[in-house]
Amino acid sequence: MTAPAPRRQLKVLIIEDHALFAESLELALNLDGYDVRRLPIPEGGGTQTLLSSVMRLRPRIVLLDLDLGRFGDGVRLITPMVRAGTNVVVVTASTDRARWGEALRNGARKVLSKSQPLNEILSTVRRINQGFPVIDVEEREALIALWHEQTKERGALQSRLALLTPREEVVLGELMQGHTVSDIAAGSVVSAATVRTQVKSILAKLEVSSQLAAVGLANQASWRPPAERKPSHPSN
Repeated sequence: MTAPAPRRQLKVLIIEDHALFAESLELALNLDGYDVRRLPIPEGGGTQTLLSSVMRLRPRIVLLDLDLGRFGDGVRLITPMVRAGTNVVVVTASTDRARWGEALRNGARKVLSKSQPLNEILSTVRRINQGFPVIDVEEREALIALWHEQTKERGALQSRLALLTPREEVVLGELMQGHTVSDIAAGSVVSAATVRTQVKSILAKLEVSSQLAAVGLANQASWRPPAERKPSHPSN
């Protein structure tokens, strides 16, 4: 086990878009003697821009939020930072334990809830600096297994959704917005009977018995109707 670095030489980087929480965290770490900095979140959401800033600063530890506002999901930053030799600790308001498992699977050392006392975060930073483990093997494996199970279930739901025709996708999207069969028929200039037939086909393909269940399944799979899907662009 390598000797711990003096706290004033241990660089800790905070990647967090909630200013008040970030300031509290920065103050607590400063008072504890660490070299701590906050990294601004790029407005354009450029992953490479943010990662380049991290690599330039070369922190020993990064405290990372998962929900970074307009930047999006911070989980995509974990693996590149870990490969560069950074210890990533996720500090999140998310209570989705499967999402915690995804962060661990991508290489995070630990996931902490923002509802925990700041001392828990400071203790984790200290233990990493001292070369000690910060999460039980059993807990880590259980969270990752939860993520794998959720991924498997979501894949099965997406397979059902892929069976929908383009028109059925539009109708399901309308149902997700709370529109009735009559609303959809009027907006599409077709008969209500036609829309009911389309809804019946949607329910059969999704293997559910009600419109509400169909909407719930779509949300569970993070599915979006065609009009809401964004074209994928390469990260910059």
